[in-house]
Amino acid sequence: MTTDAAEESGAHPRFAEALADLGLADLLPRIRRFPDATRTAEEAAAAIGCELSQICKSLIFAADGVPVLVLMDGASRVDVELVRRELGAEKVTRARVELVRETTGYAIGGVPPFGHRTRTRVLADRSLLGHDVVWAAAGTPYTVFPMAPKTLVAHAGGTLVDVREQHP
Repeated sequence: MTTDAAEESGAHPRFAEALADLGLADLLPRIRRFPDATRTAEEAAAAIGCELSQICKSLIFAADGVPVLVLMDGASRVDVELVRRELGAEKVTRARVELVRETTGYAIGGVPPFGHRTRTRVLADRSLLGHDVVWAAAGTPYTVFPMAPKTLVAHAGGTLVDVREQHP
């Protein structure tokens, strides 16, 4: 993969490299870059023109101080208690900004589901499987890419779980 292809796509260079390493360089031309930030699921869905639940959020939590990535559909919230039980941890909290950047190599709002600086445990909520295609960050708050959810979870090394907040 050429540096030009990575720059042209707008993807973060580390993410573009991860795509090439995974044999997914053909995804680079499908990365969409927006002039305005798509930092939140709502912003991304509006820019893409898709349902909020078609956005795949990549969220870092700290389980007993150890980073864990949770992939969640954009219309839902993570139930931290369910994550705690799933991991058998004593305490699970949202990761601080520094831990997110240190673990993934990306800023909050641009964290992709894979291609991180360090290997972390990945939990993927089953709600993502309700769509043929989901959109996830491509390493910057301005870029997203489409992928079939099962393929995305597989490349992320994710375990399918039910950690979505349930509403009565």
